Amino acid sequence: MTRSGTRVLLVDDHPLVLDSLRQLIEPNFTIVGSVHDANELLDRAKELNPDVVLLDASLPGMSGFEAARRLRTILPSVKIIMVTMLAEAIAVSEAFKAGASGYVLKQSAPDELYEAIESVMMNKNFVSRQIHAEVRESVEHKWSRPEGYSSELTARQREILVLLANGRSTKDIAQALAISMKTVDFHKANITRKLGVHNNSDLTKFALAHGITTL
Repeated sequence: MTRSGTRVLLVDDHPLVLDSLRQLIEPNFTIVGSVHDANELLDRAKELNPDVVLLDASLPGMSGFEAARRLRTILPSVKIIMVTMLAEAIAVSEAFKAGASGYVLKQSAPDELYEAIESVMMNKNFVSRQIHAEVRESVEHKWSRPEGYSSELTARQREILVLLANGRSTKDIAQALAISMKTVDFHKANITRKLGVHNNSDLTKFALAHGITTL
């Protein structure tokens, strides 16, 4: 399929964003429509039959993540790229669990959107380069449990792991959980020993691979 033959559907509840997205990609791709919410997307998906959907994560009535899950049941082969302001690890994880193939931050769209569409059409995942490197790596290289190590964590260990995976510092975690920094370090040491990992990057991979991204 030629680039101009790639059919793209735009989904965002802000008309100015839709206009901006159209201007960014229209010279190179065929835009089959623009819709403003998830319900309209699901109603018109088969009719418009896009190859790629550029989908905002924050939509009225239904989140883009839920819309992605439902869209994949209607058009199983469609490529979904989240185009959003959400840079947190939890949002990236949720997007790919929902069936997205790409994740582009709106502020990066002028530089990355063309590449993202090209990548997903070649069956490659794409994550915005402004997303933390550990999160990008977790999408490309899933965590696997080393032989002989447990993946069972206590409730407190899960709390701390979630905060670590979302980029919180030891000081921030201590304040959020009303515990000392020494206690945070103690739990972190137990987590790394139990999982058989050695650094924050591997902790983040484990958290995203197992969906441990919400308290």
